[in-house]
Amino acid sequence: VEGTGGSSAVSKCSAAARGYIQDRFLRHLVGRRRRRAPLVHRGYYIRARAVDHCVQDFLLKTQSHPRTQILSLGAGFDSLYFRLKDMGLLHHTLVYEVDFPNVACQKATLIRRMKELSALVGDTGGEGLGVITFSGEDYKLLGVDLSELSELERALEEAGLDNEIPTLFIAEVVLTYMENSRSDALVQWAAEHFSQACFLLYEQMHPEDPFGRVMQQHFSQLNSALHSLAQYPDCEAQQRRFFEKGWTECSVMDMNEFFTCCTPEDEQQRVQALEPFDEYEEWHLKCSHYFVLTASKGMEPSWTPLLSNMTVPHRDGPVRMAGSTTAAVCAMRSEISGLRRYGHHSVLIKPNVILTTGGFGEEDGQHCRMRNFHVLIKHAGYWKAGCVKKENPDKRWDERLYHTVSCLSNSLALVVGGRTSPSSAGLGMLWLKFPETCNASDPHDITVELVSLQPAAEPAALRWRHSTTEVIFKGKK
Repeated sequence: VEGTGGSSAVSKCSAAARGYIQDRFLRHLVGRRRRRAPLVHRGYYIRARAVDHCVQDFLLKTQSHPRTQILSLGAGFDSLYFRLKDMGLLHHTLVYEVDFPNVACQKATLIRRMKELSALVGDTGGEGLGVITFSGEDYKLLGVDLSELSELERALEEAGLDNEIPTLFIAEVVLTYMENSRSDALVQWAAEHFSQACFLLYEQMHPEDPFGRVMQQHFSQLNSALHSLAQYPDCEAQQRRFFEKGWTECSVMDMNEFFTCCTPEDEQQRVQALEPFDEYEEWHLKCSHYFVLTASKGMEPSWTPLLSNMTVPHRDGPVRMAGSTTAAVCAMRSEISGLRRYGHHSVLIKPNVILTTGGFGEEDGQHCRMRNFHVLIKHAGYWKAGCVKKENPDKRWDERLYHTVSCLSNSLALVVGGRTSPSSAGLGMLWLKFPETCNASDPHDITVELVSLQPAAEPAALRWRHSTTEVIFKGKK
C-alpha cells in the first residue's frame, strides 16, 4: 500500500510532462520518471482536475473565514500544498498531510533537499516532535498509520489541528486500502469531531463487471486489495455510507459525468489534442469505475456540497428500448485462442461461414494485435473454429484495428481503412478473395488471398471507426 503513492506520483508526473496538468513541483517529489500510456494520462488528468476543482471550491467558499484547514489523508508524494501555496490560495489555510511514517520521512527529506520546495514552505524546525516529520508555518507533514484512529487523533492534536474551524478532508484513493470497519470509523470520526467539515473522496467502484474484476485483480496482485468495493459498490452505496456516518449533505458522480458536465468544451478539446488517442471504450469504462464524492456538515445554510453547483444534464425518464429479438445459443466444438478480441471485424462470407479479421485480443497466452484470420463454420448444429490460411500476405494487414470488411459476393470482400495506432492510420484498401468452391464444414479448408488495390483508391481508405455500405448507382454496384 505504501508503494501506491509513489506509483501514482510517477503517473501524475508523466501526465504533467505531456501538458495534461500544470504542476512544476511533482518532478521534485518523484524519484523515477516513466512515460505512461495516453489512457493512463487521461485517467490521472480527470482525477487531478476533479480533486483540484473541489479543493479550490472549498477555499473559495470559506474565504470569509479567518482560518481554515485542509487535512490530506494518505497524501503520499502529492504536490497539492505546493501548488496551492504557489497560486496564493493559502493566506489563511493550514495544510496537514498524513501518511505512513516511512512515506512521510521520505517526503520530508525530499522537501528539505529541494530548494524550490523548502523555500516555498519555510522550515520552522518543528520536525522531530513526535510524529511530525516536517513543519512549516502553514504546512505539517505527519507520519501515522491512518487505520490506527486513536494514534491519528493524538498526532493531529499534537500538530495543532483545530476542531472548530472549517476543515476539508481529502482521501484520494486511500480509504479503500483500509478494512471497512476502520475506514468507516475514520469517516464517522471526521463528522462527529469537527463542527464545520467537508469530505472529498475519490476512488473505485463497480466491482461486479468484467472491468471491475480485472481492476480488483490488478490491485490484489500489487498486494493492495480494494476493501471497500464489496460493501460500497456504487455511487448510491457510497452516498448512503456518508449519510449514515453523520454527514448531512452529500453529492457524488462518476468521472464520465464529471468530464462531460464539469469540464468546459475548450478544455476537453485541449486535452484531446495533446496525444493521438482513440481508445474511447477503455476511457469511458475506466471513468465509469471511478467516482468523486463530496460531503459536508455544519456549514452555513448558503454553503452547498462542492459538486451541487455543477451543471448536470437533465434526464427525461428511463431509456426506452426500440425492440428486441430472440437469440439461440449454439455450442462450439473446437476451442482455439484468438476469438476473444475487440476492434476487429466479423463478416458473413457465405451461409454459415463467418470470417473474423484484425482487432486486439489474446493469442497463445499473449495480449496483442491479432494478425491471424479466424473462421467460424456452423455445421451439424454446432460451430467449428479455425485459423485461415492467407495467400499473398500483405504486411499492411498485420495488426489492423477498427477497419471494415464488406462481403460483395461468396468469393470477394473489400477491406477499408483501419489503423495500427491512432498516429498510423494509412493502411489502405485490400481485396480478400475466397475460392468459389470449398468444403463449408471444415475451417481449415478455407483460404483467403490478399490483393492490394491501385493507389488511386487510397485516399478513401485513410480512416478508422467508419462504416462502409454497398450501394447501386446507375445500375452498378
